[in-house]
Amino acid sequence: MKVIGLTGGIASGKSTVASYLKELGAYVIDADKIARDIVQPGGPAYVEIVQEFGKDILDPDRNIDRKKLGGIIFRNLEDREKLNGIMHPKIYRLMEKQIESIKKADPKGIIVLDVPLLIETGMTKMADEVWLAWLPEELQKARLMERDGFTEEEAEKRIKSQMPLNKKRKFAHRIIDTSGLLKDTKRQVNFFWKQIKKHE
Repeated sequence: MKVIGLTGGIASGKSTVASYLKELGAYVIDADKIARDIVQPGGPAYVEIVQEFGKDILDPDRNIDRKKLGGIIFRNLEDREKLNGIMHPKIYRLMEKQIESIKKADPKGIIVLDVPLLIETGMTKMADEVWLAWLPEELQKARLMERDGFTEEEAEKRIKSQMPLNKKRKFAHRIIDTSGLLKDTKRQVNFFWKQIKKHE
C-alpha cells in the first residue's frame, strides 16, 4: 500500500493529474469533494460555519453559498483561518477513515490524496510521498481568469491566498509540469506511475 499526497494550487492542473491517476488504477480521495459534502445542510461543518459567518452566506434553499463565503474568506486572513479551523480537522478524520477502508479492501492498492492545502495543513504526514502539479504563476493566473471568469485582481487574490507553487516545490518528491499540452502532463504522470508500480 502506497499513499501519494497530490497537491498544487488553484488552476494548476491538479484535478487533471488526479483524474488520470484514477484512470491508471489509483484510489483517489478528493479533499474538495469531502469539503463540499461536509458543508451541506446536516453535514458536520454546516452549523458551525453558519454560526461563525452568519445567515447571509446562505442561499434561498438554506445551502451555504460558496461564492459568498469565498468572497469573505479571500478578503480576510483571519476569517480564512477560522474556516480552516472548522473544516480541516473534519476533512482529516474522514480521509483517515477512507484510507483505512481502502487498505482493508485492497492492501496493495495505491491511494492518491488530492488535497490543495496538503502542505499548509500538515497532511503530508498521511502520505509516503508528495507529488506537485506545477506551472508558472503567470500561466496559472491566465488559466484561472479564463476558467472562472475572474478579473486579474480577483485571480491574483485567490493565488496569493495559497502558498506559492515555487515554495511548494521543496516539499515535493515528484513535480509534474502542467504548463504544456495535456499529453505532456499525462506522459509525466505515466512515467512516475510506472516508477512507483515497479518499486511496489
